[in-house]
Amino acid sequence: MEVSANTPAVVTGGASGLGAATARALAAKGAKVAIFDMNAEKGEALAAELGGVFCMVNVTSDADVDAGFAKAREAHGQERILVNCAGIGNAIKTASRSKEDGSIKHFPISAFDFVIQVNLIGTFRCIAKSAAGMMTLDPVDEFGERGAIVNTASVAGEDGQIGQAAYSASKAGVIGMTLPIARDLMNEGIRVNTILPGIFDTPLLAAAPQNVRDALAASVPFPKRLGMPVEYAKLAMTMIETGYFNGEDVRLDGAIRMAPR
Repeated sequence: MEVSANTPAVVTGGASGLGAATARALAAKGAKVAIFDMNAEKGEALAAELGGVFCMVNVTSDADVDAGFAKAREAHGQERILVNCAGIGNAIKTASRSKEDGSIKHFPISAFDFVIQVNLIGTFRCIAKSAAGMMTLDPVDEFGERGAIVNTASVAGEDGQIGQAAYSASKAGVIGMTLPIARDLMNEGIRVNTILPGIFDTPLLAAAPQNVRDALAASVPFPKRLGMPVEYAKLAMTMIETGYFNGEDVRLDGAIRMAPR
């Protein structure tokens, strides 16, 4: 599906990092972008820069997501593009022993649940509600295409590290639901693909000490650097604009395979 002037698009987690880069890439093609995020300051600023609209959305909330889509559609019309970048992570072992006193504790179930709620169920919530809206649109070509959806998983969904049980499970879920959702929507002309980023230079890593950033970059086979958000955006745009791209989970990682730690 060609992205052209006034194509309505929604990017979750769009105020920074991978989402912001994608929002900029879409806007550069003329798309009208709605940014869903929890950071109002950054989201409002980016929306103003791009001539888009900011929607304060917590993807774990049905009411928030409904209100966000309503606001975006009032401003731009029914979206034909959805890119899901909203996500969180944590690092907690399933069970661990204290080095100080030998006491044992397990992963707090509420913390595990929260990551699943945001990364997996939040992604599905946005997909389901957006797809239902896309189904009301007329096709854009002779093959019946109505829309395109891009999700964000992680290489951790395939080779998660120590402490990543919740994060890896959530991202593996996004990978696992990509093909079934693409099949659910195939007769409606809505394509669904997922990107599995490796180690990217996002705001989360920007706060890390330089020696940590250097070590992470050195662990990538080639090129030996962190991934750039613009590279994620380029792949997202390829998935959106290439009509035969459907039901795929694609690693974008410099050939890295994550070690246990």
